[in-house]
Amino acid sequence: MDALRFEWDPDKDSLNRAKHGVWFDEARTVFFDQQALVIDDPDHCQAEECFVILGHSRALRLLIVAHCYRRAGGVIRIMSARKATKREAMTYRGGERHGR
Repeated sequence: MDALRFEWDPDKDSLNRAKHGVWFDEARTVFFDQQALVIDDPDHCQAEECFVILGHSRALRLLIVAHCYRRAGGVIRIMSARKATKREAMTYRGGERHGR
């Protein structure tokens, strides 16, 4: 099995940390949560297919990470990350299901 590969803009990473308190290096670990939920996010991208993933990071924080898949090279590009809201936490625990 191939290892997952990630990329992100370093300036956006710093801005995201300042705004949301989450570094993209932590955010990438959500992709290894076997219980994570991937939700289609068509409203935020025009040229690429965008998604959000909701899951626990290795720091055990429940995060929501906006990302897209780059077909060339099989890379996941992280665009933003933040702590999940209470409603999103309920969704993760299976309390309710919703789509975007």
